[in-house]
Amino acid sequence: MSKRVYFNDLTLRDGHQSCAATRMTTEQCMRVLPIIKDAGYSMFELWGGATLDSAIRFTRDDPWERLETFHKEMGSGDKIQSLLRGQNLFAYNPYPDDLLIAFIRQSIESGSTNMRIFDALNDIRNLRMAILATKAYGGKVEAAMSYTTSPVHTTQYFIDYAEELLKEGVDRIAIKDMAALLHPRDAVDLFKSLKKVVNVPLVLHTHSTTGVSLVNIALGIKYGIDSFDTCISPFAGGPSHSPIEVAAVIAERMGYDTGLDKDALTKAQDELRVIFEELKSSIPSFGKSRRKPVHFSDVPVDKVDKLVEAIMKDNEDLQTAIDVSREILNDLDYPGYDDRIFETQIPGGMLSNFQKQLKEMGVSENMMDALMAEIPNVRADVGYVPLVTPTSQIVGSQAAYNVMAGSRYAFTSNEFKMILRGEFGKTPGPVNQEIMNQILGDENDIKKYRPASYLMPALEDKVDLPYVKTNKDLLLHLVFGAAADEFLQLKYK
Repeated sequence: MSKRVYFNDLTLRDGHQSCAATRMTTEQCMRVLPIIKDAGYSMFELWGGATLDSAIRFTRDDPWERLETFHKEMGSGDKIQSLLRGQNLFAYNPYPDDLLIAFIRQSIESGSTNMRIFDALNDIRNLRMAILATKAYGGKVEAAMSYTTSPVHTTQYFIDYAEELLKEGVDRIAIKDMAALLHPRDAVDLFKSLKKVVNVPLVLHTHSTTGVSLVNIALGIKYGIDSFDTCISPFAGGPSHSPIEVAAVIAERMGYDTGLDKDALTKAQDELRVIFEELKSSIPSFGKSRRKPVHFSDVPVDKVDKLVEAIMKDNEDLQTAIDVSREILNDLDYPGYDDRIFETQIPGGMLSNFQKQLKEMGVSENMMDALMAEIPNVRADVGYVPLVTPTSQIVGSQAAYNVMAGSRYAFTSNEFKMILRGEFGKTPGPVNQEIMNQILGDENDIKKYRPASYLMPALEDKVDLPYVKTNKDLLLHLVFGAAADEFLQLKYK
């Protein structure tokens, strides 16, 4: 009997979040989920992240109804996972403990048994209450380590963090490579080291932006990572995740059984291509479409074998594996890669958003180059924070202010000051003291304790609004504010 490797599907959450600005509607999702629900995946990440905010603002879907629809279709929440930003819930700032607990409880009751919980700063204090609440209400916790590189973020840093998470009683640990910064040469050391200390399942979440995600999946299979996040084309590749159509073939050529129903996945891809074109036609700035479908049989087995041969050597031939994996994706017409990110540390989605915004403002290409050079400098000034929501937006905006003003920190956003004051949590490394003094001056009131400990309860004050009719409405109102209020008024109009 061949060995088994497990894949997770993120198409209906991170796939359209990465490729289509999270614009897929509940109706569109439900044209796909019935096809793939029994296709052999270990887990489906269907909710959380930006999907709640986008549903309220743009698709006008009730997030709770979406989750409950998914739960009804799946028959249980055992394979439904939601992405939770720790104490920030599904938004950008820390929320009080009572609101966090209530939101998690409702999420589990509405259908998501599994919570993937992360903190942008990897401050474990911002995870503890979310972990406790999830476990208390019968859920399972997948704690995610926000992967990044810096003088602070060594392999030992992530080993230490994983050991801290294990002490909290988590059920799984994910390596969350949200910016595609995990280079295969670092992945070898990280995977081998984590497997020595982690006694719960390890999950690899890595984006395709830098063109090395397939190599990292192959390395993960070799070194015993338990499951891998992927997406179905055309919501795969580029800023999204590795296409399952290719990842599954790599696993099979390495001698593993995937347990996947390829006919079902091909059928799902046909529907997803229709949905992709629907979204593309409504908003032209959406991602690049493939010229043709990518079926499992289209994947060039000779090149896959060459990649596998390079990976399976005692001392992996990583450059050959990288080159071949990029050739495979190019042959199949997936979006190109951008390996400048290894130097700039800028996530692909963040980079494309800035390029679009600056172009609309008539800013020159030279300024874009200056911005790419400034973002790593700003990040170093605030203690090498990982660039993931919300820190990526905060650091990127501050770098843009610095470049456009022609003077560093002549203007600073309130959110940037919040990072300096510790209002998001403890930064991985020390902040630049000179910059802190320049920006904060007499406002130098640094938060010593867990950020949420400074927040007043949210649920004890009565909310008397005609459009807040249920506890679910109240939770949306308290987390998403004016956007939720507008949505609820439309819902009950």
